Amino acid sequence: MKTLRVILYKEIFTAVTFIALGFLGLFSFFDLVDQLPSLGRLNPLDANEPFTLLTALYAVALGLPWRLYQLMPICVLIGTILVLTRLAQSSEFTILRVSGLGPWMALRAMLSLGLVFAVFTFITGDYIAPYTNKQQTLLKVRFDGSVSTGRTGAWLKESSPKRSETASVNVGAINASLAFQQVKIFEFDSAGRLKRTITASDGIDVGDGSWQLTQGTIARYDNASPANERDSATKDNRIATESFKTYEWRTDITKDMVSVALLDPDNLSTLELYEYVTHLDQNRQSAQQYEIEFWRKLFYPMGCLVMVALALPFAYLHFRSEGIAGYVFIGFLTGISFFLMNSMFSFIGNLSTWQPWLAAAAPSLIYSAISLLAFSWLVLRR
Repeated sequence: MKTLRVILYKEIFTAVTFIALGFLGLFSFFDLVDQLPSLGRLNPLDANEPFTLLTALYAVALGLPWRLYQLMPICVLIGTILVLTRLAQSSEFTILRVSGLGPWMALRAMLSLGLVFAVFTFITGDYIAPYTNKQQTLLKVRFDGSVSTGRTGAWLKESSPKRSETASVNVGAINASLAFQQVKIFEFDSAGRLKRTITASDGIDVGDGSWQLTQGTIARYDNASPANERDSATKDNRIATESFKTYEWRTDITKDMVSVALLDPDNLSTLELYEYVTHLDQNRQSAQQYEIEFWRKLFYPMGCLVMVALALPFAYLHFRSEGIAGYVFIGFLTGISFFLMNSMFSFIGNLSTWQPWLAAAAPSLIYSAISLLAFSWLVLRR
């Protein structure tokens, strides 16, 4: 088994690395082309800092870990199929079988290799890629001025059980220094009546459970009726408005939560998704989308295990010299279909309100069943 692992693991690691570098080179070229229209753009805060070709290359390099994370299952499948088909064509795998390599032993060896790829994929997608993506976003913000989502920015909600009050917060955008822009806060009392609104051009999370807002206004609403009046038409409706240069607003919403709401959920770590899902649950908001992304983060690396199991039956086929390219192409299409199905089930699960873990695990479960059926038919029965 030691000799077997040396032969298989070395060949597969080399093939997967070669294919991953090829894919990264291809996608890096496309990403660089997307960056070319920004050449010559000046930093709004520093006119001496233009967007150069070196800056574009740096932005592309920051996106490579996320590309690698997305491509790992496909690279593992294609690289493993390439190696196993070549060994089958040269009868080397047949020699290994005659030497005592049984089907279950081969499957166990391949799953051990797949586990290594799964751990590497998890580390890349949960630690390296989120950090580099945030740096890439901050680099983009330096020249674009801010980053936002949709037309209205991000909406967050905070409940205060002690005071029986709620607040809805809208942040239009976030800049390179993680300061908030176009802040709107709507505070409601226990009966759901609007108490006051706060608007500010800028704000920052000072880190002690409060936001420091600048250049804004506060509108207070007083809808209390006089004690001797019962007719709602005679209520004394007053709106008191005041302006401020700086104002401290107490809240448990942090800049990390705002960043999560503004950034693409795919680019967040598992811990960040978990904390945001917990915040949404505590404030009785729908967390379906982020729960699906959380489970996807956990299940996606397991796709590497599924891919090596799916590639193993190719070693038991008989090939002609011109037949390998066709099987490698089939493996490529299979990897692409896994990637597309992984995205498709996320949207379907979100629209159909499936259990989040089921929507995230469905592609892996489906392809695991396919790989086991192929292994049973091609290996055990034949």
